[in-house]
Amino acid sequence: MLLAHGFGCDQQMWRRVWPAFEERYRLVLFDHVGAGGSDVRAFDPDRYSSLEGYADDVIAICEELDLRDVIFVGHSVSAMIGVLAAARSDRIARLVLVGPSARYLDDVDYEGGFTRPDIEDMLRAMESNYLGWSSVMAPAIMGSDQPEALRNELTESFCRADPAIARHFARLTFLSDNRADLQRVTIPSLVLQCREDVIAPTNVGKFVSDALAGGELVLLEATGHCPNVSAPDEVNAAIWEWLER
Repeated sequence: MLLAHGFGCDQQMWRRVWPAFEERYRLVLFDHVGAGGSDVRAFDPDRYSSLEGYADDVIAICEELDLRDVIFVGHSVSAMIGVLAAARSDRIARLVLVGPSARYLDDVDYEGGFTRPDIEDMLRAMESNYLGWSSVMAPAIMGSDQPEALRNELTESFCRADPAIARHFARLTFLSDNRADLQRVTIPSLVLQCREDVIAPTNVGKFVSDALAGGELVLLEATGHCPNVSAPDEVNAAIWEWLER
């Protein structure tokens, strides 16, 4: 089981999830370049000019560790990174996508949750004052109804990330369009969607699930964009129920 964190996070965001699976699965956690304990010197703007560069990293980890029949668990943007990796590597056998979005921007007959001005305003705010932006946005992303400790935890995680790489990653994330890529994946895929999520509305989770040939949607009772942190028991139960069929 390979677990990949979302934007502004690191592998510690899975600490309430992975223990539920350690007795049955070999667990592999990592930090995307620029996050957590990663080596920021490994960042190459050409390699990471699209989300495909991050998918290359996932495939490289699978090959280096000779991982096969992988259950890839991806949160937020890593859900689409997992989709891209699965489309190109037969080492990934199943996908668990937590709070995924194939496109954040609204489009014709598609409601992603954000307008182009919304995204540009956010990116400008990140550029001018990344730490200030983090202190406002991270609590909203975790969920306004979540405990203050969890909102502070995500804020601190955002602030630990390398600001330049984080801004680059944010632009890739929020301007990406992976809707067509969903059709390239036919393996069993579980989509976990929170009932209230300011980043990935419920219609987005349904779109992702419907577009995946092997997709299944589970609507969690949890709110916010980080149920792996705020509602791990519910996340773990949903994954186990799906795996054991």
